[in-house]
Amino acid sequence: MDATIVIAVAVIFIMIVLANSARVVPQKTVYIVERLGKYYATLEAGFHILIPFIDKVAYRHTLKEQVMDVPPQQCITKDNISVEVDGILYIQIMDPVKASYGVTNYEFASTQLAQTTMRSEIGKIELDRTFEEREKINMEIVNAVDKAATPWGIKVTRHEIKNITPPDSIKGAMEKQMRAEREKRAIIAESEGEKQAKINRAEGDKQQNIALSEGEKQKRLNEADGRAGEIERVAFATAKGLREIATAINEKGGADAVNLRIAEAYLGEFGKLAKINNTMIIPGNLGDTAGMVAAISKVFTHASQRAAEPAPAAAPAALPGVKPAGQQYPPLRPQQG
Repeated sequence: MDATIVIAVAVIFIMIVLANSARVVPQKTVYIVERLGKYYATLEAGFHILIPFIDKVAYRHTLKEQVMDVPPQQCITKDNISVEVDGILYIQIMDPVKASYGVTNYEFASTQLAQTTMRSEIGKIELDRTFEEREKINMEIVNAVDKAATPWGIKVTRHEIKNITPPDSIKGAMEKQMRAEREKRAIIAESEGEKQAKINRAEGDKQQNIALSEGEKQKRLNEADGRAGEIERVAFATAKGLREIATAINEKGGADAVNLRIAEAYLGEFGKLAKINNTMIIPGNLGDTAGMVAAISKVFTHASQRAAEPAPAAAPAALPGVKPAGQQYPPLRPQQG
């Protein structure tokens, strides 16, 4: 019975030893093994057997990129304004042995160094520039921490500022400043719009006036062309009519027809004088109408003959039977109606 108990205890002991000596390392993870208190090996992903009671897994490290929160802290800007700043630090272990033996706690050391660098960088710039200089601050923190963490086997990939929180009084002043700046931009934009609108309206009026003047010019040209055409047509028609009259006069009975038209016109115009007013000027020999018509007909006959003949070189003599200018008609005397 005692032998059975001893065997069972021995089997359990051996199983415990084997369980403690066997190690399965996950992917992207390394184990730092110490043998008798001294660094012995770095176990990468896979199955490994350790010597019980001699080998010991001292450190376990992940090779993945780690995200560490940088706690918020009070920073003083160049213009003596206290702001609260926090951030996020991204690091990755490049050498597990250095990360194990180069520093006591690489996470704490990295965050502390990031905080001190952040305070230093914030103190170099004014409050208004802290919001626009985030990228520069992040780069300075990465460079400083990465340089200090190289002996620790740590690679700092990047740093991001999460929040920059000024005091409430400063917030109110900044909000007023931003409100005034926005109102200023709105007024400038409105004035620029009005300016552009006036320019556009002036340009439109200019184009309209030019178009109207061009239209008026074309209208006047068209009217002038129309009047010129009209005058030309009237002149051609008048000339044609005169030629027809001259031809008709030269034909048989043309002279008698002219005398008849002249007599009708003479009597018609003479009759109109009595309708205008009660004073009428009549010829001295009113009954000699036939002689007056004959004299006028001679003038028309001579004019038609001159139009049909070529013009002589010398001035023509006075026609026989035609009185000089100013003495073709009997003298007139006024009579009261």
